[in-house]
Amino acid sequence: MNLTLIILVFLMVFAITGLALYAGMQHFEKKQRKQITGVLKSAGEIREETTINVLKDAPKQSDRSLIQYLSTLNIVTKLEESLLQSGLNWTLKKLFGNMAKFAVIGIVVGVILPVNKVPMLGRCAILCCVFAYLPIFQVNRKKKKRLRGCEEQLPDALEFLARSMSAGHALSISLGMVGQELPDPLGFEFRKLAHEQNLGSPMELALRGLITRVPLLDIKFFASSVMMQRQTGGNLGEILMRLSRIIRERFQLRGKVRAVSAHGRLTALILGGLPVFTFLAMLVVAPGYMEGMANDPIGKKIIIAAVISQVIGNLVIRKIVDIDV
Repeated sequence: MNLTLIILVFLMVFAITGLALYAGMQHFEKKQRKQITGVLKSAGEIREETTINVLKDAPKQSDRSLIQYLSTLNIVTKLEESLLQSGLNWTLKKLFGNMAKFAVIGIVVGVILPVNKVPMLGRCAILCCVFAYLPIFQVNRKKKKRLRGCEEQLPDALEFLARSMSAGHALSISLGMVGQELPDPLGFEFRKLAHEQNLGSPMELALRGLITRVPLLDIKFFASSVMMQRQTGGNLGEILMRLSRIIRERFQLRGKVRAVSAHGRLTALILGGLPVFTFLAMLVVAPGYMEGMANDPIGKKIIIAAVISQVIGNLVIRKIVDIDV
């Protein structure tokens, strides 16, 4: 009875927390819509020198919602940026809703899972946290895949942009042509950049939005080149062509580095997976073989030391073979 009461209390607390997050997200979205509407209404009065930074505005003291409190910890800001960079059509409310759904699934799996050696409350809490992290894992995976695709498409986009400008087209028209000819995900970003320009957004503000959506070093170089050419003049087409050539050379160098370090990465994979595979195989072949060590006090210390050494060794090997180009 006590265990059942604890599980019910845990579920009630989790449901109340989910409802509080849902209410806070609705309040935050309404406030954000009002801010965006105000910015769009006054878009014609904004000068190019004006700098708008909505994300760093200090929250009002009268607003005590949970989302505003989380935003002071940069949790909401980081999640918003990750959703924006992943390309998923998700809002923060949908992300928190998916996390709550998966957390409930984790609790159900923990209750059903027949593991007698682990207390029900412990395995429910562990599986709840693991399943709740799955939507964030999906967002991060999509983000990495999308940024990798943008990085691979960028040299072709810069060459196309340079040739278009050399043919006599303006920068705004060239950006639109690149967005139409280039496939997603980078084509979508250039189309959005061209649309913001057509709607009267300053170039500096539009490029900052591009850097926020695609936080790559090469995109920052592209934005710096465009802004420097607008301020000091020069042949932007030649600058973009040289930048494209540099990016391609760095890709070639990165490929050579990955080929050289492939042996070390394979060694790290084997050394990291072999102890785990051996442990699982021993549990299947001889289930009672490891039980004596696990019950012995010295054996527990040996197991903990082995796990810590394994983790440290994998981190050291990864640090050695991870060469940033």
